[in-house]
Amino acid sequence: MASLLLKIAKKAPNIVHKISVVPLRNAVTTETGAFLPKPEKTPFGLLRVLLTVLPGLWLGATISKEAATFLEENDIFVPEDDDDED
Repeated sequence: MASLLLKIAKKAPNIVHKISVVPLRNAVTTETGAFLPKPEKTPFGLLRVLLTVLPGLWLGATISKEAATFLEENDIFVPEDDDDED
């Protein structure tokens, strides 16, 4: 059992390193001095972000609203009315 744990512990840094490696491009030119081609650009980047984020926000708001309605209807949590008229 101890030998198995030692083997796993020795491999752990390699596994973590492989998972956390982020591709990074440092080179701008080739060895001969020619410029490298431009990296690929993702079209509609902002549109894709909006089409991903907005439905998530809408779904979260809908679930929250329904949960608050359920709690209030079943008298589990009823917010108190604040009277600021002193």
